[in-house]
Amino acid sequence: MKILIAEDEPLMAKTISMKLEKEGYEVISCADGKEALQKLEEELPDMVITDIMLPYSSGLEILQFVKAKNPLTAVIVLSALGQENTVEDAFELGADDYMTKPFNLTELAVRVKRLLKK
Repeated sequence: MKILIAEDEPLMAKTISMKLEKEGYEVISCADGKEALQKLEEELPDMVITDIMLPYSSGLEILQFVKAKNPLTAVIVLSALGQENTVEDAFELGADDYMTKPFNLTELAVRVKRLLKK
């Protein structure tokens, strides 16, 4: 199973990638929205985990792109505290789940596994 992560905080991106790789997933890591959209043009992974606030293209734009390409692709949105309205927008656009930063990596791995079983 392949997961694309769009996260502009290097430490957060590396930590998530390492956890998911340890769980047996193939991970593609993107440092900004533009890079994520380019990768998604090439291939659609089984899941996308995206931060809402990214340089160049937002997580909501990535979410829209993914759901337009394949509505069944699971998307988890990551948000900082205080972005509740944006999280509502994400669900309206088809997000499957969201987590508020900071979050527990084990909980993220459980949510990933649950969504990929569907």
